[in-house]
Amino acid sequence: MISAGDFRNGVTIEYEGEIYSIVEFQHVKPGKGAAFVRTKLKNLKTGAVVEKTFRPTEKVAKAHIERKDMQYLYNDGELYHFMDVETYDQIALNKDQLGDALKFVKENDMVKILSHNGLVFGVEPPLFVELEITETEPGFKGDTATGATKPAVVETGATVNVPLFVEIGDKIKIDTRTGEYLSRV
Repeated sequence: MISAGDFRNGVTIEYEGEIYSIVEFQHVKPGKGAAFVRTKLKNLKTGAVVEKTFRPTEKVAKAHIERKDMQYLYNDGELYHFMDVETYDQIALNKDQLGDALKFVKENDMVKILSHNGLVFGVEPPLFVELEITETEPGFKGDTATGATKPAVVETGATVNVPLFVEIGDKIKIDTRTGEYLSRV
C-alpha cells in the first residue's frame, strides 16, 4: 500500500480494479478546507489518461509490474510472436495489446514484455534503435544550415522526419519514445 502523499511520477498503482501509472501529481493546499493530491493517471491496459484527486492520507495498492526481456520473432498477420530467450517459451499478442510499441522494432530485436499478475498488457521497445532508410527524397550536399527536414520511411515501415542530407540506404538512430531522428550511424 502507498499513501497519496507519497505519489511520485512513474509509480504504478491498482485503483478501482485497473492498473495505472502516475503521469503527473500535484499536492494542493487550498486556503479553505483540507489539502489534496491532484493526479493524472494513465491506464496501462487501455492507454487512457484520467484525472483523479486523493486525500493525502488515502491509501491505494501499489501494483507490481513485471518486465521480462523477450525477443520479437515475427508477425503472422494477426498475432505478434515473442520468445523468452532463457526458457524458449513463446507468447503471441494481438495488435490491441501492442498499440504502436513495435513501430520501430525489427524481427529478432529484444523488447520488454509488461505483465501484471501473469496478464500481459504491453510491450516496451528498446529506447534507441538503428534502422535503415528505405524511401526518401534525394538530398543535397551542403543543405544543412536551415535545419530543414524531410519525411523518410525506415525498414519497419514507420515514417520519421530526417535532415535533408540523409539518403536511402543510410542507417539512422531513432529515439523510440518520441519517434525522432537522433543521428546517422
